[in-house]
Amino acid sequence: MIAKAQLNQNNKSIRYLKGDATQPIGTGPRVIVHCCNDVGAWGKGFVLALSRRWKRPQTEYRNWYHLGRINGNPPFKLGQVQFVEVEPELWVANLLGQHDIHGRGSVPPIRYPAIKEGLAQVRKFAQARKGVSVHLPRIGAGLAGGDWKTISQIIEQELTAHDIPVTVYSLT
Repeated sequence: MIAKAQLNQNNKSIRYLKGDATQPIGTGPRVIVHCCNDVGAWGKGFVLALSRRWKRPQTEYRNWYHLGRINGNPPFKLGQVQFVEVEPELWVANLLGQHDIHGRGSVPPIRYPAIKEGLAQVRKFAQARKGVSVHLPRIGAGLAGGDWKTISQIIEQELTAHDIPVTVYSLT
């Protein structure tokens, strides 16, 4: 099922695979990163695949949103990341990188500074645990309307340049 692998011997480049990001390859500690919105909406795109596999990422995301509202605080701040353990040594990172769920005029909902800030948090999380690899779909380039070239450069700056192995999955 996995094809078109670009070997990533020195962790300085992104490895691209055909496959399902909810089933990350390899052994050892792994983090699946995906892009969430800041309005508490969960129901389209990659989150559907996550919810079919595990209920906890959605439940924790919604609890996080509602807890902020109950406390009278803004529920989310762009750039924050919530790490949800779904299996031993496997986490889902709910990264808040999208403002709202629809763009305004020609401005898509993706927020590149939030992606950068969130991936810096993913890097710190990975560095605190030896041998963590990061797995993701093309975050921010689907429903959020982002440019993959820009996003992949942020991934390289925040993760692969720091020797964090990254695998990007696409279903086709």
